[in-house]
Amino acid sequence: MSNGTRQPIVYPPHTRVDLRKFDPAATNGMSREEAEAELVGLRLRLNELQNMLYADARYALLVVLQGIDAAGKDGTINSVFEQVGPIGCSVVSFKAPTPEELAHDYLWRYHRVMPERGHITIFNRSYYEAVLVERVKGIVPKATWEQRYEDINRLEEYLLRNGTVVMKFFLAISKEEQRERLQERIDNPKKQWKFRLGDLEERKLWDEYLEAFEDMLERCNTKHAPWHVVPADRKWYRDVVVARTLVEKLASLGLRYPPADPAVLGLKVD
Repeated sequence: MSNGTRQPIVYPPHTRVDLRKFDPAATNGMSREEAEAELVGLRLRLNELQNMLYADARYALLVVLQGIDAAGKDGTINSVFEQVGPIGCSVVSFKAPTPEELAHDYLWRYHRVMPERGHITIFNRSYYEAVLVERVKGIVPKATWEQRYEDINRLEEYLLRNGTVVMKFFLAISKEEQRERLQERIDNPKKQWKFRLGDLEERKLWDEYLEAFEDMLERCNTKHAPWHVVPADRKWYRDVVVARTLVEKLASLGLRYPPADPAVLGLKVD
């Protein structure tokens, strides 16, 4: 593994990413000290932009985090959004579908918790599970999950047309890094609650998940909602890439605070 390898974060639409050749430890020449220093400012800027997004209320932001078990989705959220207040920003995690959710189409439970305008919603896993775990574990037949890539592309295009910006991050880690993180969950009493025996069974399906991830990154990497493939073995680099990408996107939206009511201009509070 190398910390100097340069590789793209965003690939052209519908390009296949060979994850077996992708370097999850790459940092594109950035040092840990540089990343941590930049991250301090990015966190503060993200908080400022989230305040503007909330006040402006023209756009919503959906942040999608995907990755194999122990890829660092929770850690990314905790780090990148460290300075962002809870008003207008929320995290949604998805567990096994409830009877109510199973009674609807498979996208219903995701669409019902999409962010309203002015809000950021972070999906810790997402509707992409429908072409990942449901595919790999054989929960649905191939004829079913094959159709879902187009469903998802149309959903994301629809969201964009209606003011929701979709930012998608795939956190790529190596098999050895996953082994170390799972072992830490076993050994660390403060992390044992995060470990499930099923995690070891999932790990045996590494190659199957890799193929499913590659198909996801190819077939749902579109101009309106591109995938960001983030080298995530080094947490400090992962965090600065995600934070920088979010800040750049929000800054590009032309967010503004609404003008004050003319009736309050010049008022003095006794």
